[in-house]
Amino acid sequence: MENLNDIVAKLGLENNIYPEEIPEIDLYMDQVIQLFEKKFNDTKRNEDEKVLTKTMINNYAKGKLFFPIKNKKYSREHLILISLIYQLKGALSINDIKDTLDGINKKVTEGDLALESFYRGYLNLFNKNVENFKKEIHNRTEEAKEEAIRIDNHPEYIEQVLMVASLVNISNLYRRAAEKLVDEIAGKKKG
Repeated sequence: MENLNDIVAKLGLENNIYPEEIPEIDLYMDQVIQLFEKKFNDTKRNEDEKVLTKTMINNYAKGKLFFPIKNKKYSREHLILISLIYQLKGALSINDIKDTLDGINKKVTEGDLALESFYRGYLNLFNKNVENFKKEIHNRTEEAKEEAIRIDNHPEYIEQVLMVASLVNISNLYRRAAEKLVDEIAGKKKG
């Protein structure tokens, strides 16, 4: 796969909302959507895809994925939680996200957690994961290339299909591990 570096570059892996990019003032829903669209526009698969919509935010609020807003405005804490939800929704169900964030929401509203500090910890892990991914994807590519050459005389297509299957497999393994952790969180909450 000659264009792997191009593909990785187009993924917008480093895109995230950092605390210093979040305004100090509370935002209306349209402003929240604009912030997310601007920041994550490069990560969309195609132009028709939406990063964040009013319906999504309303569903997150109805599902109690974050604590209630005041005066139709979203605070810095809400934006941090919406950013986390945005990242989690690619792999977890809304119910799993709710189970995961319930304790965070409770701790924030009770004043037992500095959400920005927690979020910075998440961002540190996020950035390390991006670096690890960039290294690991090259290893996966070499492994797919070796298998494709062993299988076929014209291996480019076979290599691409093996790479897709391998990446999906890795993604599924991580998702399943995350789901088991969510189940533990939900079990402790009920017990």
